[in-house]
Amino acid sequence: MSDPIHHAADLAPTGTLRASINLGNPVLAQGTPEAPSGVTVDIARELASRLGVPVSFQCFDAARKSFEALRSGAADVAFLAVEPARAADVEFTAPYVLIEGVYAVAADSPIQTADDVDRPGVRVGVKEGSAYDLFLTRTLENAEVVRGADGIDAFRDLGLDVAAGIRQPLARHVAADPGLRLVEPRFMQIRQAVAVAQDHRPATVSFVHELVEHLKASGRIAESLASSGQDATVAP
Repeated sequence: MSDPIHHAADLAPTGTLRASINLGNPVLAQGTPEAPSGVTVDIARELASRLGVPVSFQCFDAARKSFEALRSGAADVAFLAVEPARAADVEFTAPYVLIEGVYAVAADSPIQTADDVDRPGVRVGVKEGSAYDLFLTRTLENAEVVRGADGIDAFRDLGLDVAAGIRQPLARHVAADPGLRLVEPRFMQIRQAVAVAQDHRPATVSFVHELVEHLKASGRIAESLASSGQDATVAP
């Protein structure tokens, strides 16, 4: 890994690494804005430590807000799913965690598989600006994407046909409501990566990428996920 001293001024120009944390994704972050925890918080702390600077956390309830903080320059680093709409504005490392996007429907719904969703008249609730919102917006040809504060809330409040979301929290909703069921298989694999602004030196971006690869290979990502009680797959 290259000498971190040469990257601190580039990546953390204020002297503090400002990390944008999405508390709306419970796999990646937990806790409160005052005391966040989880794998993204651990990565941010490690990155700041390698740079030799303190870290501060800016916490949001949605990925779109976390993304905007990075894009506007209010944050130095963010933790986002790799999507073409975002890659036009930020630089991504390789993924560090893989998460599944799945559908939930009413127990008596005629929808049986993920392929059954993309049909005329089917309305799918999503969390606005989420990775699965971006994915479904560019891939569904017949079904309608309906955006809300959360996919399951939009599904219930608006009487939609399908709720889209991350497997872990959506599975908890299904477990608590016998009137719901998950649709298999997953409709997408969400590749979570570290993101930085595009105006950084290539060597700085490489430094962040190398750190992520080190944390994966050393087992630190797996340890962080386990310690926060999250059942997710470490990216290869």
